[in-house]
Amino acid sequence: MNNTPSKAQDTMPQSEVTRLGGLFSWQSIIFVILCVTGVTVGAAYIFGATWDNQPLLEGQYYWIFIGCFTAAAYIALPATPRHKKVPIYDIVAAIIALTVSFYFSAHAWEMVQTGWTHHILGTVIALLMLELARRSGGFPFLLVVLVLGIYPLVADMLPGLLMGIPYEFDRMMAAHVFRAEGMMGITTKIVAEITLGFLVFAGVLLATGAGQFFIDLANAGFGRYRGGPAKVSVVASAFFGSLSGSVFSNIAGTGSITIPAMKKAGYPPHYAGAIEACASMGGVVMPPVMGAIAFVMAITIGVDYATILIAAIIPSLLFYFGLLLQVDAYAARTGMKGVPQSQLPSARRVLKRGWPYLLVMIFLVWGLLYMRWEYYAPWYASLLMIALSFLQRDTWMTPKKTYETARQIGVLVTQTAAIILPIAFVVSALTITGVTGSLTSGLVGMGGGNIYLVLLFGILACFIMGMAGLAIVAYIFLAVTLAPAIIEVGGLNKIAVHFFIVYYAMVSAITPPVGAAAFLAGTIAGAKPMQTSFMAMRLGVVIYFVPLFFLFQPSLVLQGDLMPLTYLLPSIVAGIMLICAGFEGWLLGVGRVRTLLRLPLAAAGFAFSFPGLMTSVLGGIISVVLVAMVWLDNRGQGAPIAVK
Repeated sequence: MNNTPSKAQDTMPQSEVTRLGGLFSWQSIIFVILCVTGVTVGAAYIFGATWDNQPLLEGQYYWIFIGCFTAAAYIALPATPRHKKVPIYDIVAAIIALTVSFYFSAHAWEMVQTGWTHHILGTVIALLMLELARRSGGFPFLLVVLVLGIYPLVADMLPGLLMGIPYEFDRMMAAHVFRAEGMMGITTKIVAEITLGFLVFAGVLLATGAGQFFIDLANAGFGRYRGGPAKVSVVASAFFGSLSGSVFSNIAGTGSITIPAMKKAGYPPHYAGAIEACASMGGVVMPPVMGAIAFVMAITIGVDYATILIAAIIPSLLFYFGLLLQVDAYAARTGMKGVPQSQLPSARRVLKRGWPYLLVMIFLVWGLLYMRWEYYAPWYASLLMIALSFLQRDTWMTPKKTYETARQIGVLVTQTAAIILPIAFVVSALTITGVTGSLTSGLVGMGGGNIYLVLLFGILACFIMGMAGLAIVAYIFLAVTLAPAIIEVGGLNKIAVHFFIVYYAMVSAITPPVGAAAFLAGTIAGAKPMQTSFMAMRLGVVIYFVPLFFLFQPSLVLQGDLMPLTYLLPSIVAGIMLICAGFEGWLLGVGRVRTLLRLPLAAAGFAFSFPGLMTSVLGGIISVVLVAMVWLDNRGQGAPIAVK
């Protein structure tokens, strides 16, 4: 490899880079104290603990949480990735954030009862949040938060769809910082209540070695097959990404192991990087845990998390099915072999060592789906994992291991809070100006009432918003602007529409010209970032069209009448096989596809899999003819020739 870890770190978003130093460095100790305080108060609030027979008010807890994790972010997240030490101005910023937030917490009751505000200190908090936005998401994210955050000041001066109710600076700041429209509303609730337990659970799993377990398990199950290391990357990253909820942590965590293994097996560097980027991206919407977006969806739509989890199953499995097919096709076309059995871990030994992780995952799903514990389920699962860790000597929760776990949890929560908390200004601005309604009607008007045109504008909006910031930013914005327009014009299922937005907002992570996930994976692989990004587009082709399928057939997200699945799933699976064969030049079970047939085969596969009677019938007929031609080609040639 011609890259270094520092190069990979420089490519990562700043929210994924920390400067905590050694385990017991002064900044690490302060960071852990802040995070443990925030998480402990969070657990007490979520479980309804009382102090002097009085429960903690929502506003009191929110400000304690904001203070602890904003201060922790200024300790952990550098102003630039190359800043390794904590400068005095970051220490001052952390102290100010903590002090002001605790002061606001003391006045939480007055905020609710009398509308108490403090404009000067509120402005200070707002400025600290803007800098946090820059550190967590870079200048594009800061630009989104800043421009939309100050939009109420000029809302009446803008033309057409952008015109809204204007606000003076003091009133705007009061709404942004002190009211339920802003920091005391949905964004803080998402990170401080909805996702907190899941982040604690993910931190406990990662600290006890779950990441390595899933890599070993995938190796034991798939390593011996052709292209084994790439299949291991896909499976391991799916599970690891679901646990961590972060594309970039996933790539940095599993990619450092799987990418060199893929290169050693014969995959080109850009191909290995693209596989890891796609697999890590899909893990964010892969049950059973999923990323923060899933919890945001649940609270935005007004359903429980179990509903989102169930709805995500089929689309995520279809995506990974397509990715595995392409990986296998490349291995078959180039004559790759699997890893010798002697070099692979024993499945029995892996399960013997790692069964506690599987038990805990099953327990979590049971708690979410059957017991309906929701917020409480991950906390219970974390306690179970800690208890099970004492069954094996190398996972004991010793004092040092407990401290490491606390730091791991702190990093996950701090990174998530640094990204989500500043979005409060965007949500507040869109809400108080009343512009969301005009944007919705505007999108409907631009589409002329035609659902396909509205969807086209929607896809472009998802992609552009995804490039401008982060997928979660795009979703929150489009959930209140685009989603109502699509539902109004097409009368489509609400959950399907929201998943449609999430999927198309995600694709910017692998799509040029931004493709941040592909760029990071390419850097680790020692490949050209843009080449890796284009390859990731090809490998992740399924994620570009599956949202259209479940949008028009909500049974694919397990909504409404499920009978169509009996004929839809077989046609979609067959269609994906044909699409992947067209892209990779190898049809599973048949053989090599000559160049002239590849594009027609992919197009026929898309038509066959699209949930419409005419397109499916026509695509099916053409697919049968093309598959017959591929079969005759390979029969005439005898054994398929492996071609580089």
